[in-house]
This record gives sequence, C-alpha cells and structure tokens, in this order.
Amino acid sequence: MLAHRYLVDPAILNGIVYGCLYGIMCVGLTLTYMTTKVPNFAHSDFVVIAIFSSASAFIFGNMASPYFALPVAAVAGGAVAVVVYLLVLKPLTRRGANIVVLMIATLAVDIVLNAFVAAFFFDFLGKTYAKVLADKGYYLFNLNQLPDFQAFGQRGILIVAPLALIGTTIFLVLLLNKTRFGVAMRAAIENPNLARILGINVERVYLVSWFIAGALAGIGGGLYAIQSPSPPATSSYIIVDVFSGVVLGGIGSIYGGIVGGLIVGFSETYAIRLLTQFADTYWGYAAGSQLATFQKGIPLAIMIITLLVIPKGLTSVDWRRLLRRFR
Repeated sequence: MLAHRYLVDPAILNGIVYGCLYGIMCVGLTLTYMTTKVPNFAHSDFVVIAIFSSASAFIFGNMASPYFALPVAAVAGGAVAVVVYLLVLKPLTRRGANIVVLMIATLAVDIVLNAFVAAFFFDFLGKTYAKVLADKGYYLFNLNQLPDFQAFGQRGILIVAPLALIGTTIFLVLLLNKTRFGVAMRAAIENPNLARILGINVERVYLVSWFIAGALAGIGGGLYAIQSPSPPATSSYIIVDVFSGVVLGGIGSIYGGIVGGLIVGFSETYAIRLLTQFADTYWGYAAGSQLATFQKGIPLAIMIITLLVIPKGLTSVDWRRLLRRFR
C-alpha cells in the first residue's frame, strides 16, 4: 500500500507545503504594507496567535480534525490585526509618524504579542489544563504537529495547502477586480486623499484590509500547526521567511508576495536537504547536522541577493524583454 509513497522526494513535498503556507502569509504582510507603507514586524505574531488559537480549539473542543479549527485561526488572526491597527498604527499615522517610528512601533507590538502568547497559551492554559493536555499528548509550550488525514499515501496537508493558496489567489483576484470594495481598496491604497474626495471611506477600507491580512495569516498559521511543530521561537522563524518572500516577490505586490513566498518556502526546505546531503557525503554526518542549524540563512541569503540585484523584486522585472534578449 505504501510502495508509491516515496516516489517523490519528501523534501520536495515539504517544500511545496511550506511554499504554499508562506505564500498565504506573504499576501497578508503585503496588504498591511500597502495600507500603512511600513513593514509590519508583528505579522508573524498574528500567525503564532492563530496557531495556538486553532490548536486550543481543536484540543479542548474535541474536534474531529484540526482543519475544522481553521475558521478559529482566521478570526483570531484577523481580530488581532484589527486591534493592532486601531490601537497602534492608525493613531500614529494620524499624528504624522514617519516610517522609522512606525517600524519601531511594530517591533514593540511584536514584543507585547510574544509576551501575550507566553502568558496566555503557555502559562495560563499550559498550567491550568496541564493534565488535560498531557492526557491528549500535548504540551502547549512546545506544540506537537497536529494530526492529519491520509490521502493517496500522503498527508492531507499536501493537498489542502496548495488548494488554500489557489483559493486565496482566486479570492484576491475576484475581490480586487470584480467587487466595488476591491475598487475602493485599490483607490484608497493608490491615493487616499483623492479616494476621500470621491466619497470612499478610506479608514473602513484600511480596517477591512487589515482584517483580511490577519485572517490570511491565521489560515497560514492554522495549517502550519498541522505541518510543523511550533516551539516558543516560531514567530522568529516565520518572520524571516515571510519578509524574504515579500522582498523577493516585490514589496507592495500582492501577486509578487504569493510567488515570493512559494519560492522562499520551497528553496529553504529543499536547499537545506541538498546542502546537508552534500556535507554528509564529503565531511560526514556531524558536518551535515551542523549545517542544518543554519537553515534560516537560506531565506536571508535570498533577501540579500534580491536587494542587491533586483531591489524592487521579481514583479519589477520586464520578463518579456529579458526573454527576448536570450532568443
């Protein structure tokens, strides 16, 4: 029954899953950037809160599958994003805060949200319901992978993650191009002052945009909990990949964020597999295991190379002109 299971390298399959998850998360970060024009360093905290919210709903709600908890993840991520926008970014923007102040503010929010996750999920839930969690085989301070279903000899996440990314892309295309709100969103982002003159409620548009961004981060987080364990430093791991994907795709481009997230997620997972195999072959297993600890250096390298070669990302490249040169 499992003879066909490893026809495809597991590293490739994992790379596809991570690429899809980071693609969804990158879209969320792009949306928050488009409204406030500032990189949101707290975006990965929306993901982490969604991870533990959906895990808690699954564990304590005795749900049949963690996929049923994805709406909880989406609402949790969206709600936190709205709170951050209303309490921090919106007041500072109204006071004329520059990009440096706003960036520092998102870093401060990152610290606060990390403290909230530690206090609520780890300390309160982890200690208050320690026996319940232990009986179910969980310990929220270092969340195990949530159970998954099997299909065609593969984990269900390999099917669900690409479908989620495709669904996200279709949703955004229809929202931005086929709805009045999408037109209002594009107008408010492009020229908020002119949009206000035309009668568009720019603040409402921004608020909904932040909720959508947080909800997408939440969906990515809910799926991430099924794909990977979630230790306390998960936020720090995720933000590196998400920023790298956004920079690679082109910061400010929704579709660029999807492409960038796909490339970074896949490259990081598969490249570290190739590098460790190479090190194992030529320098021994110890060298390969040591090299694996530098996995996050791969997305950082991608981001640095992108900033040096194509600082505006892949979406800024005239691909038709480039292809004509090689013909």
